[in-house]
Amino acid sequence: MYVELRHITKTFGNFKASDDVSFGIEKGELSALLGPSGSGKTTILRMIAGLESPDAGDILIDGKRVNDVPASDRGIGFVFQNYALFRYMTVQDNIAFGLNVKKAPKDKVRRRVKELISLTGLDGLEKRYPDQLSGGQRQRVAFARALAPEPGLLLLDEPFAAIDAKIRQELRSWLKEMIHKVGITSIFVTHDQNEAVEVADQIIVTNAGRVEQTGAPLQIYKNPQTPFVATFIGQSMRIKDYQRFSGFENGTYKEAIIRPEFVEAFKDDNRKFRDIINYSEEGVISDITFQGDHLEVTLDVKGIQLKTHRSLERRPVEIGEKMRVILYRLYECDEKNSHLLKNQNLIGHEIITF
Repeated sequence: MYVELRHITKTFGNFKASDDVSFGIEKGELSALLGPSGSGKTTILRMIAGLESPDAGDILIDGKRVNDVPASDRGIGFVFQNYALFRYMTVQDNIAFGLNVKKAPKDKVRRRVKELISLTGLDGLEKRYPDQLSGGQRQRVAFARALAPEPGLLLLDEPFAAIDAKIRQELRSWLKEMIHKVGITSIFVTHDQNEAVEVADQIIVTNAGRVEQTGAPLQIYKNPQTPFVATFIGQSMRIKDYQRFSGFENGTYKEAIIRPEFVEAFKDDNRKFRDIINYSEEGVISDITFQGDHLEVTLDVKGIQLKTHRSLERRPVEIGEKMRVILYRLYECDEKNSHLLKNQNLIGHEIITF
């Protein structure tokens, strides 16, 4: 592991920001610290950077314990949420700042700045000042400045938070491509699950100062290990009495978590579902919400509200309309654990892909 946290605890007064936190990050990996506000993710980032000190536990970077190493000597680049660019410096001077502080030779500074301007797509903007740049361009300058001293580890605190939605989408792809091209181990903090899933190689889900689950984005999404992860990742509905649905009579947990993609609604005459219609439930549409590229349809099934997504290309539906409803699978859960439970009636039918 290039970065490793072992049993880290950090308390601010009566608030435990980190509670026995342990995880590892491989060299060259792009990892996301994902969690709601107050979950402890930024505190973890600041402790790795040396801006906060843990009360207990060890932080290792490249096999070396760094708890007592000053932030300036940890070989870390930091990209802040608000860019933190020097407004009186040009793009090239902002990028060169860290190298100049270290009194690097001027010819090396020139070469490195030119290299990073090309790498980050800032050609032609070298002489501009931050207030002459777009939000996306400023973030690229901040990224280049952090990389200039050739750190071994890059930390990014909510790097896209101050950027418009369209530019944020473009920067996600750009950042992932750049980090993999450079090959630098990187950790970024976010509360946006879509951002984490799209950008990260590994996601570390935090909640109430603890690590709930660590894994690849697809693994986290498809196999949440705790109720918190199951509800925080993806769009989820938490229900009781799920054993009332056909195919789930043998469930043993108290509650279930259901995502819209687990639910299908169709009419009796839909040939695609004719082989499994006997396993469906009757539902009535109680709400329809337009979501841009699809409809979110809410159905009342046995007194339980279930949501499903419906393509705009399919036949229009309306509130009050009766539909047949199939529940493919769900996550059954207790207070601490969750696991996937498949509809036993549907296993073996070609329409279902578990």
